[in-house]
Amino acid sequence: MLTFEWPWIMLLLPLPLIYRLWRGKLDIAVPALKSPIYSDLAAQSSDTNRGNHWHWLVLLLLTLAWVAILLAATRPLWIGDPVTLPSNGRDLLLAVDISGSMEQTDMVVNGNSVDRLTTVKYVVTDFVERRQGDRLGLILFGTRPYLQTPLTFDRRTMNTLLGEAQIGFAGEKTAIGDAIGLAVKRLKQRPENHRVLILLTDGANSAGEVQPLEAAEIAASEGIKIYTIGIGAEVMLQRGFFRSKRVNPSRDLDETTLTAIADKTGGQYFRARNPEELEAIYQQLDQLEPVDQEAETLRPTKSLFFWPLGVALICSLLLVPIAHRREQN
Repeated sequence: MLTFEWPWIMLLLPLPLIYRLWRGKLDIAVPALKSPIYSDLAAQSSDTNRGNHWHWLVLLLLTLAWVAILLAATRPLWIGDPVTLPSNGRDLLLAVDISGSMEQTDMVVNGNSVDRLTTVKYVVTDFVERRQGDRLGLILFGTRPYLQTPLTFDRRTMNTLLGEAQIGFAGEKTAIGDAIGLAVKRLKQRPENHRVLILLTDGANSAGEVQPLEAAEIAASEGIKIYTIGIGAEVMLQRGFFRSKRVNPSRDLDETTLTAIADKTGGQYFRARNPEELEAIYQQLDQLEPVDQEAETLRPTKSLFFWPLGVALICSLLLVPIAHRREQN
């Protein structure tokens, strides 16, 4: 639907004609500056006695330019059909650890050994696609947390930004408490009973200004539920010079703290030792019951002022060579 914000501006349409009639009745000689090109053209176009064949063309271009300028000033808008946003769902933030330890290659995806972050991307991408109706956001954290994607319904963009995450971009250490604090800052303004944080890490808090349990208490006071996921295999063969030995690549994982964070906020702690367990965890998280929230309707708008403004500019440019030709004649 086409609409104009200030349609009353079109009342100025006869202004040049009114001015011409009014000016013709004046007989006062006063000094004046040299008139600009548009005044000269207007004066020349009114002189029909010269029989100049450019007269009607100049008059037409001046008229078109004036009408186009007024149309642009009315601010024409194209308003699209109403789009109803999803009326239920959660405000769900994903906090993903991208510290140096996530580079550990103790996961197997499609028969290939991959690092932990690659496994997370592989599983979380499908999880994001399934969360229709939820506002999703992404926090990446290492030594410092960063909001990579604000809460949005745009799942495609979120998956793209998650896929572009690189290990170590946020620092080599792990700031779990600061990541929770950033999530609280982003979620506390959202409606109550809608606030969920899913925090995934493979280590223990080793950086940041806020301790994880302190941040969890603040989250609990704001009604934010936190689900924590500890990722990493428990057994991995490490080849030595003479023989291989079994090691635990997840020895730094602080399961006690992650469990306490979930308990304080009414969430749950999950342990993912391989991609299959991680996928099962996110399938469980898919069972979160949606909470009704106020429906939102959006009517997309597109400004069209540049079209008539472009017509006015073209008319003005065409008048320049015409004025030059008339001066030569």
